[in-house]
Amino acid sequence: MPKSLISVDLRRSPAEQEILLHNRWHPEIPPVVSVNPGAVFRIECMDWTGGQIGDNDSANDVRDVELPQVHYLSGPIAVSGAEPGDILVVDLLDIGALPDSEWGFTGIFAKQNGGGFLTEHYPEAKKAIWNFSGIYATSRHIQGVRFAGLTHPGLIGCAPSAELLATWNKREAALIATAPTRVPPLAAPPNPQRALLGQLRGAQFDRVVMEAARTVPPREHGGNCDIKNLSRGSRIYFPVYCKGGNLSMGDIHFSQGDGEISFCGAIEMAGWIDLHVDLIKGGMSKYGMLNPIFKPGPVEPRYSEYLVFEGISVDEQGTQLYLDAHVAYRRACLNAIEYLKKFGYSGEQAYMLLSTAPVEGRVSGIVDIPNACCTVAIPTEIFDFDIRPSTKGPVVAPRGMEAAAS
Repeated sequence: MPKSLISVDLRRSPAEQEILLHNRWHPEIPPVVSVNPGAVFRIECMDWTGGQIGDNDSANDVRDVELPQVHYLSGPIAVSGAEPGDILVVDLLDIGALPDSEWGFTGIFAKQNGGGFLTEHYPEAKKAIWNFSGIYATSRHIQGVRFAGLTHPGLIGCAPSAELLATWNKREAALIATAPTRVPPLAAPPNPQRALLGQLRGAQFDRVVMEAARTVPPREHGGNCDIKNLSRGSRIYFPVYCKGGNLSMGDIHFSQGDGEISFCGAIEMAGWIDLHVDLIKGGMSKYGMLNPIFKPGPVEPRYSEYLVFEGISVDEQGTQLYLDAHVAYRRACLNAIEYLKKFGYSGEQAYMLLSTAPVEGRVSGIVDIPNACCTVAIPTEIFDFDIRPSTKGPVVAPRGMEAAAS
């Protein structure tokens, strides 16, 4: 087993860990460990909320979650010899749940507290708990399904340079200024509330916390990309923007559908990742790199039959939009949810199922004016009943407990 360089104790808060975590991006957050190119090692991570969500039947914890805390990341890990302009090569050798925490959660965040892709349709907090049996997940809150997880870190990336950080803050502040009172907000600006910056203290902490970037979106360095195919055996090529690279990771997902549409939409868990790192000197200019590049691994669930739902860029009020893939994907998801409701699921249960099961999302057409076409493909084999259309009609049955409510 690779040597564990960062361990977590789930009985303690993120601020009480032996090796302190961080929940912001900034080049001055000091590395907690250094490795050489070619090193193989293990990193443990808390769930993205830092233990705010419990294994119970109430969604009060999802309703009341403190979003300024997230995401809690393990790192930074400096790689000896890494300089700006290099490429950091990261192999995800293996990923798993921590031995005493073989369960995960999915949530629909309240509209007033983060929301989600379909927040206008599902504005109230809900939660589903999932239990793991080897590679499979089942839920007492969304019964009738069992599927193999495509486990991956939702968030992994290198630290930004001071110049790149300033660019992020400037462009996101300009976006917020276009609708400063919007709910949910258009972006998450720097926020000192509940910030954890690893080992930083004193005057340096006070300065850095006012400019450190939130971890919510993906950016040029990687970050919260939520790409379900970054699983076992994947190789990721990260652009290096600061000395050492300063790699951090967290937000481990047991399983997720393309888009992670309910925001807290994967099966979130605490876990470990085994990694190998290497460097390509001067790689950014050699390959014209700005954002990460990755090669998917060879290990994934084998589902051969899918039911595919289409959506086009006409919104729910019937307004025609021009090649709007965001609206088209939303309509594909809504069409799939309405379909699954005919089999006994609530809308919230179907919403979270699309967000967690290994569904395939596609931008299927983006050139045929005026309608973009997006699709959501649901593997039919994950259900213990037949969801295909037939002359008999849908098999309507209670699908277990209603998703846990606040």
